[in-house]
Amino acid sequence: MLKRAGGIPYIIWTIMFIILPILIISYYSVTLADGSVSLSNFRLFFDARILNVVKRSLFTATMTTVICLLLGYPLAFFISKVSKKTEKFLVVLLVLPMWMNFLLRTYAWQAILGKNGVINNLLNFVGLPSQHLMFTGTAVILVMVYNFLPFMVLPIYTVIKKIDKGVLEAAEDLGANSVHVFFRVVLPLSVPGIVSGVSMTFLPAVSSFVIPDLIGGGKFNMIGNQIEKQFLLMSNWHFGSALSMVLVLMILISVYFTNRYADDEGGQLW
Repeated sequence: MLKRAGGIPYIIWTIMFIILPILIISYYSVTLADGSVSLSNFRLFFDARILNVVKRSLFTATMTTVICLLLGYPLAFFISKVSKKTEKFLVVLLVLPMWMNFLLRTYAWQAILGKNGVINNLLNFVGLPSQHLMFTGTAVILVMVYNFLPFMVLPIYTVIKKIDKGVLEAAEDLGANSVHVFFRVVLPLSVPGIVSGVSMTFLPAVSSFVIPDLIGGGKFNMIGNQIEKQFLLMSNWHFGSALSMVLVLMILISVYFTNRYADDEGGQLW
């Protein structure tokens, strides 16, 4: 009885802050301003401009995830192999930026990439012309990689760290060199961490709106920016809710496939 009572606050929290908001957004997505039920909000999603925004969002999130994986896996592997003292220092160094406010971290990149920013000042110092770095897709992806890289590194690092050293020693005893041990033992066993890192990176990247807004300067809209625009600028909660439901569907599909892949590899994300 006490155990059931202890779960009541969590049930109330889930209903109030998860289920109820989703129900409200669902209601707005299938209704018009006069309260009549209609699917016209979802038909607007197939407008060419909105579809281009969705394609841009998926491309940007995919590129961010791929770059984070290419940078994050070697870093996670390196951290897992150093001494305990160095390992703790590197982990703290990795998560240290996350202790800072997300907006402040993003604003800092404006000072780095801006016309009179750090990079252009360095280029001018060595006699090279200034470059247009801000308000580009490349800048948006760069800042996303910076912000979301820890989400890729930490799951992979955790999985690699937990690999039984006896398995590695057995592979070496059977004649495998370090390259074979990595590709035939370490890499397959670290797949659950890779899948988790991909999911944790792709999901916030595809729904991001702060980075495209501040770094893209309104010239690089993603689906998150469109939702923000519909709610805050256009006051069109109905279309904004429809876009939100589409984004939720995209995220659920992504989670489904990553969960399925992780389950096939012997682990599950959620």
